[in-house]
Amino acid sequence: MRWLLALVALPLGVAAQEPAWLLVAPQRVVAGERFEIIVVAPVDEPLPDTLQLRVKLDVAEFEMRADASAPAEGARRRYHGFLPPRAGGPATLALAGRDSNAIALVIARSDSMQRLTGREQALEEPALSEEDPVYFVIGPRGGWNARFQLSFKYRLFDQSAGFGAERPWLQGFYFGYTQSSLWDLSAESKPFHDTSYRPSLFWRWQRADERTWIDAVRVGVEHESNGQGGESSRSVNTLFVRPEWHWASGRGEIEFTPKAYIYLSNDENPDIAQYRGYVDWRVRHDAGGQWITTALARIGTAGKGSLLVDMSRRTRDIKVGPVSGYLHLQFFDGYGESILDYNVRRRTQLRVGLAIVP
Repeated sequence: MRWLLALVALPLGVAAQEPAWLLVAPQRVVAGERFEIIVVAPVDEPLPDTLQLRVKLDVAEFEMRADASAPAEGARRRYHGFLPPRAGGPATLALAGRDSNAIALVIARSDSMQRLTGREQALEEPALSEEDPVYFVIGPRGGWNARFQLSFKYRLFDQSAGFGAERPWLQGFYFGYTQSSLWDLSAESKPFHDTSYRPSLFWRWQRADERTWIDAVRVGVEHESNGQGGESSRSVNTLFVRPEWHWASGRGEIEFTPKAYIYLSNDENPDIAQYRGYVDWRVRHDAGGQWITTALARIGTAGKGSLLVDMSRRTRDIKVGPVSGYLHLQFFDGYGESILDYNVRRRTQLRVGLAIVP
C-alpha cells in the first residue's frame, strides 16, 4: 500500500538539508551535573565564549547557557552546561538561534522519586499538560471544510503532597481527553459533520536506566463516541497498551509509539475492526526544531485502513510576523476520518492551518 511507504519515508525525507552548525553531545546526561558538548561552526563564523542551547523535554521547552571549556581549535570548541536538577526523561538538544542539528539524549535523575517509580518528570510537569496535537486546519474537498482538535491530560495525584507523595507510583495515573471535530464550512448554516469525544484513564511508566529495552509504556481504557443518537450514534470502548521507543538520529529524534487495543464494546459498529484493526501505528520525527512530523496508520482486518500525517513548524522560524505557535499541514487518506464515517472512504484531504501543540 503506497501510504505505508509514505509512513516510513516521510519522517526521513524532511531532513535532507544539512545544518550550518554541528552539535555533538553525549547520549546520556545526569540532571544537575556538568556535561560537555562540542560545537563545530561554519567557515568564518566565530565561536563565542557563551552559547544558548534550546532543550525540548516532554511538554517543556526552554533555553540554557553553555560556557566555553577551552579555546577554539579551528572551527570547533568545547562547551559545558548544567541541566536543571529536577529535569528528567528523553530530551532534544539544539543550538538556540542558529541552524544546527539536534541531539536526542536521555536526562537521568538520581533522586528517590525516580528510583521508586521509574518516572523521570520533566521540570515538575504541571498537573494539566498537553497530550495529542492541538490545531485548527482548513482545506477544500467538494467545498471548504475544517478540522480542529483539542487534547490534554491531567495527572490525578499531586507529586508533592498527599497520596502522590506517600505512594510515588500513583503519580503515573492520568485522565486524558481528546476531541476532534469536522466542520462543513460550505453547507448552509455551516454545521459540524461529526465530533469524536475520547476520554481515557491510563497509567504511565518511564524507565529509569539505560538497560531496560523499552523507554515507557501506557496501560489504560478509552471511550470514544460522537454524542449522537439513533442511526448516527457511534461509540466504542477499548482496553489499550501503548509502548514507547525513542532513538537519536543525525537530525533530531524518532519516536515510535504503537497503540494496541482490544474492543470491550462496539455494538453500534460491530465491524469497526475491519477498518481500524487493532493497532494504531504511530511514528514521530522531530527534525531538530525544524519540521515535526507525526504519521498514524491503521490497517483493518479486511485490508482497509487509513493514514493521517501532521507536519508542523514553529512560525517564528519562518518569520510570519507576530503570529505564535506552529504552521500546521495535515494529510488524510483512507477510511474513517471520524467515527461516524468509520466505514466510509472519501477523497484524499489536504489541510493547512495553525497548531498550538504540534
